[in-house]
Amino acid sequence: MDSMQPVIGESPLLNEALDHLSSLATIDRPVLVTGERGTGKEIAASRLHFLSSRWQAPFIKMNCASLPESLLDSELFGYEPGAFTGARKSHAGRFERAHTGTLFLDEVGTMPTALQEKLLRVIEYGELERLGGNETRSVDVRIVAATNANLPELASRGAFRWDLLDRLTFDVVTMPALRNRGADLQLLAEHFAMKFAAESGWNHFPGLSTDALQHLFEHAWPGNVRELKNAIERSLHRQGDDSEPLARLIIDPFNDHAPPTLMPKTGPEPETAPTPSDVSIPNDLRAALDQQESQWLRLALAQTGHRQKQAAERLGLSYDQIRGLMKKHGLRTRGTRD
Repeated sequence: MDSMQPVIGESPLLNEALDHLSSLATIDRPVLVTGERGTGKEIAASRLHFLSSRWQAPFIKMNCASLPESLLDSELFGYEPGAFTGARKSHAGRFERAHTGTLFLDEVGTMPTALQEKLLRVIEYGELERLGGNETRSVDVRIVAATNANLPELASRGAFRWDLLDRLTFDVVTMPALRNRGADLQLLAEHFAMKFAAESGWNHFPGLSTDALQHLFEHAWPGNVRELKNAIERSLHRQGDDSEPLARLIIDPFNDHAPPTLMPKTGPEPETAPTPSDVSIPNDLRAALDQQESQWLRLALAQTGHRQKQAAERLGLSYDQIRGLMKKHGLRTRGTRD
């Protein structure tokens, strides 16, 4: 990644996170980026780097969960010949390679406690020693760490150092979950679909069917943007051509069943009165109602080809009312934010 990637979306929560990142770009201090898997924490880290004064220097990445402790130690801090079996020449670690630039430490919550102490020393003093060496080396590196774990909880259990947590969190930026980003869901789905269609040699992207849209809005997307991208590309690949809108969304390839349709039921079903313990209630009623309102609004717009007057009639609203709802849920504009 040698340039800043554009961030697609217009939702208030996303814009708030991006503005927060931009405000921190000029402050040369460690930043912790949190969020669920697939929410774009690496993109956030690259944004911090390329908006900072270090943008021409290296942007080096390290996934702390990808290597065992011994290899992670040598990869981060480097090693000298003879440090371990097979170490025949000097090796500069990620810190030295990121000198004057930014080091992105992904999944920092998985870092072993022994390495946490070495990381703390580099942050506090800008000094390190290679594995098997005794020479103190100075480095000038900005740390951007990321995690989907609850670091304060890990620290309270002794699995993460409180002093390191304090040093890493000059500030904390939380990347919002996709299910909380309103109209960005359809915007991202169409973006991934058009890109995949072009890569597949299709003449155009034929759009999403009403059933596919309903499935899109009903799913909780625990894997966030990464899961959405895979689902859209998989579904288009299965369909195979651009002759008609995407008929159905295949989210789980292990359980490939057609999603619910919008066709009315042909007959009544027996009703069973639920007991109070069977009924789930939202933790935030206003947020749940807003989310449901946003889903119905997007479906009505999709079913009417985004013709606001017809969508308003479908929902029993006036034209002014639907315009107000579109503004409320961020449906007035679409695009990318560079």
